[in-house]
Amino acid sequence: MRDRSEESVKTGKDSGREPFSENCYEWMEALISAVIIIVVVFTFFFRIVNVSGPSMLPTLESGDRVLISSALHKPEAGDVVVITRTQGLSQPIIKRIIATAGQTVDIDFEKGDVYVDGVLLDESAYIENGITTQPSDYTFPLTVPEGCVFVLGDNRAVSNDSRSDDVGMVDERYIMGTAEWIVFPFQRFGRIE
Repeated sequence: MRDRSEESVKTGKDSGREPFSENCYEWMEALISAVIIIVVVFTFFFRIVNVSGPSMLPTLESGDRVLISSALHKPEAGDVVVITRTQGLSQPIIKRIIATAGQTVDIDFEKGDVYVDGVLLDESAYIENGITTQPSDYTFPLTVPEGCVFVLGDNRAVSNDSRSDDVGMVDERYIMGTAEWIVFPFQRFGRIE
């Protein structure tokens, strides 16, 4: 005659293992929680956008995918930002902030120099041909209104930016976020300066 305690060990009863269905439930719960966290993070804090066009060469190339930070960040001069809408454009654009509210922008179109509050900007690190000579729809100098920024593309010869009345002064509320990293293609991976 067998002892009942031996039988329960042999059949796996009371062996301390959880049933398969409980294990699956815990895995599903963890997976759903992870997906929710990822969705929240990429909805409210980070996004990945695709660059289209040559207006930000050499900093960004058409086809680059960039990670933008949409966390609460006050736009600053030098930031590369994604703008969801402008005065005359319905498509999002990506540009560099040159001046913020209250600053005065002046462009010497003969020499191609850009001045902010009377100080010549050293843009050699990020603009392709080093000069800004294309005509503007506006008369300079201009003072940036409160709650707005003045933006230019790094490839000034082809960029549609704050020099055009299609873009003009950009309302800060339409800045989706600051471009932080190139994430694709992998050979261009790196921080955006």
